[in-house]
Amino acid sequence: MSAITASTTPSMGLSEKMQRGELFSAACPTREILRHITSQWGVLVLVALLSDTHRFSQLRRKVGGISEKMLAQTLQSLEADGFVIRTAYPVVPPHVEYSLSLMGKEVAHQVESLANWIEDNLPHIMAQRKTQQTDPLIA
Repeated sequence: MSAITASTTPSMGLSEKMQRGELFSAACPTREILRHITSQWGVLVLVALLSDTHRFSQLRRKVGGISEKMLAQTLQSLEADGFVIRTAYPVVPPHVEYSLSLMGKEVAHQVESLANWIEDNLPHIMAQRKTQQTDPLIA
């Protein structure tokens, strides 16, 4: 926000700021959503669901290393935030599928870009880590 805009914009009340979200504020609800999206498992589940609808067991196999408990918690958080759609079919045994909402697809593409950037730059990142481990005084 420029100095001109800041001086001409009326100050927002606390409730307006909370509705809009103030990322740098400790009480901002944006932080919880950001945590859900950018957690290790949140990113991987969102990217996995970009390709297609999945059942729980398919997601668990696709996202290597995730426990049943963490997958369930991640899916619940992403569903509560409106990113994941859970569809339960009334059959025996139970059949539940997970897919992305429109908003979920938008955010999944954003985190996919971040994941792709990390993959593309992984050799440089790993080299930097190795340099730091061998000579911690190098900045």
